[in-house]
Amino acid sequence: MLRSNFFVILFTCGLLLATIHQAIAADYQLSMLPRYSTEEIYKRITPLVDYLKTKTGLNITPTMAMTFDQYTKALIEGKVAIGFENPYIYVLASKSHEAVAMAVKGKNGDKFRGIVITAASSPLHSLMDLKGKKIAIVGYTSAGGYLSQKLSLLDKGIDITKDCQLEEAPENKQENVIFSVFTGDVDAGFIRESALHKADQFVPAGSIRVLAYTAWLPNWALSVKRTVAAADKEKIIKAIRKIPDNSPVLRALRIKKFRPAQDSDYDVVRRAAGLPVSSSLPEPAN
Repeated sequence: MLRSNFFVILFTCGLLLATIHQAIAADYQLSMLPRYSTEEIYKRITPLVDYLKTKTGLNITPTMAMTFDQYTKALIEGKVAIGFENPYIYVLASKSHEAVAMAVKGKNGDKFRGIVITAASSPLHSLMDLKGKKIAIVGYTSAGGYLSQKLSLLDKGIDITKDCQLEEAPENKQENVIFSVFTGDVDAGFIRESALHKADQFVPAGSIRVLAYTAWLPNWALSVKRTVAAADKEKIIKAIRKIPDNSPVLRALRIKKFRPAQDSDYDVVRRAAGLPVSSSLPEPAN
C-alpha cells in the first residue's frame, strides 16, 4: 500500500513539474519597427513568425508597436525578443539586443544611403552650401532621412545640429519632406535615396533635384535579445540562415535575403549618432 502511494505521489509530482515547465516555457515576441501601418507590419512579419515557430519549436508570437519610440523602448526593456529595425534604432537598443542578420534587398544589397534634395531652382549646389540653412528631415531616428546626411556633413566639418536649422517632417513621412522642399518652406530636405519618387503624383516632374548622395549605411538588422537562452538563440539563428531563396517569408518582408551580421557592422551608425562603438557593449550571451 505504501509502495503504491509512493508511485502515485511520484506520478503526481511529474504531472505538476510538466505543468510548471509549460507555464514557464519561453514566450518570445517578434516585432518590426512601425515604418508602415499596423496592418502592413502584421502582414510582413507573420510569415516569419510562423516559419520560426515551425523550424525552432519555440513559442513565438507577433506583436506590434504604434510608434518608433514605443518600439525602441520595447527592445531596450526586453519586451521584444526578436526585432527587425533600421540601423539607428538597432544601435540605440544594442545593449539589450544583438544583431544576428542583416537584410539584403534591391540594387544596393546590404546597404543604403540618403540623399539631399532641393528645389530645381535653388541656388544651393554642394553640401557646404547647407550651412546655416533650414532643412527638413524625416526624423531624428531616421537612418536614410537624417543619419546618412549627418555623417557626410560631419566629414565636411558641418555639425547640422548646430550649424543648420532642422525641422522634422509631419508624421515622419519621407513624402512630407519632399512637399516642404517643393513649397519652399525649407531650403533643402533629407530623405532616403529610394524615397525620391514617393511624391511624384503630387509634385510636378523636374521641380526637385538631388543636391548630393550621402554616406552608405548598413541595412536593417534582425536582432535577438541578449538574454535569450543560448540554445534557443542558436535555433533562431540557424533557422534564419536556412530561409530558402524566394521564400514567402522573404517576399512578405520585401527583401531578397538575410545575411549573417554582427554588432560591429553598425559602428558607422554609432559614429553618426555620437554613440560608443561596439567594443564597449556587452559580449553576446553564450
